[in-house]
Amino acid sequence: MTIPFFHVDAFTDRPFSGNPAAVCLLDRPADSDWMRQVAAEVRLSETAFVVPIEDGGTPAFGLRWFTPTVEVDLCGHATLASAHVLWESGRLPRKSPARFETRSGWLSAVWQDGWITLDFPALPLTPGPVPAAAVAALGIEPVLTGTCGTRWVVEAESEEVVRSLRPDFERLRGLKGRALIVTAPGAAGSGCDFVTRYFAPWVGVDEDPVTGAAHCALGPFWSARLGRSPLRAYQASPRGGWVRVDSAGGRVRLSGQAVTVIAGTWHE
Repeated sequence: MTIPFFHVDAFTDRPFSGNPAAVCLLDRPADSDWMRQVAAEVRLSETAFVVPIEDGGTPAFGLRWFTPTVEVDLCGHATLASAHVLWESGRLPRKSPARFETRSGWLSAVWQDGWITLDFPALPLTPGPVPAAAVAALGIEPVLTGTCGTRWVVEAESEEVVRSLRPDFERLRGLKGRALIVTAPGAAGSGCDFVTRYFAPWVGVDEDPVTGAAHCALGPFWSARLGRSPLRAYQASPRGGWVRVDSAGGRVRLSGQAVTVIAGTWHE
């Protein structure tokens, strides 16, 4: 069996930046163990598996996401990459929304003027303690700490602090965690409203380049703090990437661009 395979850089308009994702276009559902093996072989932060499904005659797709070690419930950049591939390959007209059935419910994406907008559920960010050892591994003094589900969130003093972070990943791996999000307001003149970095050594990704799901919590958080929406966010990883974030009514619309850097065939 051969499977169309794509390597896409998401949340960017140029290769070798943004967040890379693999997209496999299946013609039928695949075995979970096989998908885990593919993701482990590819070793990108996420590999997406897309399969056509029936939904009352309207084009729709099943979508699952795997890191190199685990399946995840929600992934923004691999969803954006999947929609990009469906439109770019001609499997879906650009005027038609990409609709996905996922572990987080139904998600959709639309294309307009070179930007892809994802409609995702907002995720609550609850102020509260974060393990002291996790903060120590960052080496900063937090302004605020909290949680988003099983993810820890730390607000730093400034964009400069976020950009200069060099976490102690060995120390983090010694803790029982899922992910650590660090965020701060954008510096004056930087062109962004807030910045983010996302560390997840517990799932095989020391630093995720651009994390859509994190912005499902940070979008509403910063919109409430700044008193406005939409916002322009920058994930200040070494690769970097831009996300437009619009929060309203318990939903978050994340907009970004994508570029295909590899298209080929996976042989089973």
